[in-house]
Amino acid sequence: MGYTRFPTWLRFSGVGFELAGAVAGFTLAGYWLDRRYATAPWGMVVGVALGLAGGLYSLVRQSLRAAREAQSEDEHQHGA
Repeated sequence: MGYTRFPTWLRFSGVGFELAGAVAGFTLAGYWLDRRYATAPWGMVVGVALGLAGGLYSLVRQSLRAAREAQSEDEHQHGA
């Protein structure tokens, strides 16, 4: 069975959802910690910060990968 390669735009179309999911997930975890250990608002603040940092790291990593792939495809098409 052969490997089907999806178009680049399709493979990277979920990056925004990953960022939103990371922020939402860590925010909810922080909220839970605040309610469980009465640490409000620090659990949620740390959760938002961790979600943003992790989500942005993933966004940048995938954007750099897409740029490398586009450059490689351009070089392959133009014979450079």
